[in-house]
This record gives sequence, structure tokens and C-alpha cells, in this order.
Amino acid sequence: MKSLFETETITEIEQRILSLTPNTERQWGTMHVSQMVKHCQVPLEIAMGKKQPKEKVGLLKKTILKLFKSSLYNDKPIKKNLPTGKDFYIKDRVDFDSESEKLLALAKEFHNLKNKTDWNPHPFFGELTKEQWGKSQYKHLDHHLKQFGV
Repeated sequence: MKSLFETETITEIEQRILSLTPNTERQWGTMHVSQMVKHCQVPLEIAMGKKQPKEKVGLLKKTILKLFKSSLYNDKPIKKNLPTGKDFYIKDRVDFDSESEKLLALAKEFHNLKNKTDWNPHPFFGELTKEQWGKSQYKHLDHHLKQFGV
């Protein structure tokens, strides 16, 4: 699995984001491209400690989620049409240009943390290593960029 901490990978992701337009059509799902670029910002913000999900997860759910933790960063593709959590759902269409610029900036900012050693735990899945954070962020972006054919 690629990692967003790799120079070649961040370059690839940047090029793929830049190839999107406000009219890029989805291949599956219900999000508009502008909603997708805003949606993809949330996991990056959470990973960098800029945002905390409002949804609270109880001990039982956290225990169950830990069973699926490796799905965040393993080589298996994310299944199409999985439901998204309330904190990640973007209801309204937003300005594509400004939100895609924000996504690019967040992806670069995350990449620049490649030497960081003290990562906060994932709010739902618990402790992740730097490598797991890098792979999970790439995997999520890759999934949604493929959703829009790039």
C-alpha cells in the first residue's frame, strides 16, 4: 500500500486532484465532486489533530471497530457505496475551486509531517503508527479519486 508520506505518492495525489473539474462525474455513489473534495479533507484534519469527530463511540463499538482496523491501511480496496459517518457527510454542494485548493493544501501539510513521531490515536480505531496513518490517508484519497475516474 502506498503512503501519503512518500514523495512520489503525494505528487501522484496532487496531479489526480488537479485533474478534477467542477463537472467531473462520479462512477458510483451519490456525492458530487465538490462534496467529495470537502469530504476528503475531514480524515486529514482528524489525523493532524485539527478536528475531532462529534460522534461519540462507546466502548463496545470501539472494540468491534478495532477488529476492522487493518482495513484502514491494508491492500484491499475500500468497498464501493459504503455508508459514511455523520461527521464525514457533506450535505450541501460547496465551491469546488476553494475546496479542492484546501484539499491540496491539507494533503501537502499531512505529507510534510512524515518525520513526526507522536501521533494522536484515531478517534474510532485507536493507536496507529505513522506508517498506518500514511497508508490510511492514501487509501481514502485513492478510493474517492477513483470514484471520480482519476
